[in-house]
Amino acid sequence: MNIDLLFKIAAIGILVAVLHQVLCRAGREEQAMMTTLAGLVIVLTLVVKEISNLFNTIRTIFNI
Repeated sequence: MNIDLLFKIAAIGILVAVLHQVLCRAGREEQAMMTTLAGLVIVLTLVVKEISNLFNTIRTIFNI
């Protein structure tokens, strides 16, 4: 696993947390929630890609 993936996830988390706080303070709770959900979808997409790569590697190793 690349350390870059962890840095990307951490950066997205920090960015989403800051945006969420700023939007909540501005009274835009709906946009804050949508920003949080968008960040979650982006991180889940990254993780699913890595899991897919893991399964492809396992298939290659065991000749399935």
